[in-house]
Amino acid sequence: MVQVLQASESLIDKLRQNKLSQHEIIPLLTQYQMLPQLLRESLLDEAVSQWERSADNSFTITQAETEVAYRRFCDRHQLTSEPMVQSWLARHRMTRADLLALVTRQQKIETFKQSTWGREVKPYFLKRKGQLDQVIYSLLRVQELGIAQELYFRIQDGEQSFAELAKAYSQGPEAQTGGLCGPVELGVLPTLFKSFLAIAKPGQLSAPIQLGSGQY
Repeated sequence: MVQVLQASESLIDKLRQNKLSQHEIIPLLTQYQMLPQLLRESLLDEAVSQWERSADNSFTITQAETEVAYRRFCDRHQLTSEPMVQSWLARHRMTRADLLALVTRQQKIETFKQSTWGREVKPYFLKRKGQLDQVIYSLLRVQELGIAQELYFRIQDGEQSFAELAKAYSQGPEAQTGGLCGPVELGVLPTLFKSFLAIAKPGQLSAPIQLGSGQY
């Protein structure tokens, strides 16, 4: 354990003093599966940098915004006191300047995302809402409407639970789970079934509906 820690300290010292060559760094990043993340973050920094340099962009981060970003960072990492901040910095081998650079970068990225795609998010969500919405529901299906109505009244009157009756009567794989199904995309369900689930409230019981040929 001591040898591993010493090796780690030695590597950190080399990184801070820029004593590791490219031929040494790339194999390490590959070995620890960090190269994709490094490339992704580098591309993100380049995109933000180009955005900052654009002629129509007057973006700056104020001192107040930096302080807000710093407080959010501390809240997210549960750093509620200065000693805890110092401990976090020591554990991550960072200085306070490193930390401020980190929170400033995060603030820049958030502002960049909002400026670039913020107005497109809601229309995109609404366009794909049917595919994104998922539901968890209970299903009890039988082949005779009369049986479906009888079971419906038993549940409605509190004589037996939905799960008990689903296990005993449901004629599908949901019988194994007491009728429980999902989560499943709302858009893939039959239209009539989907229409009920789209407006139903949690716990609401549906009267028997026809799910398909000979199924209720």
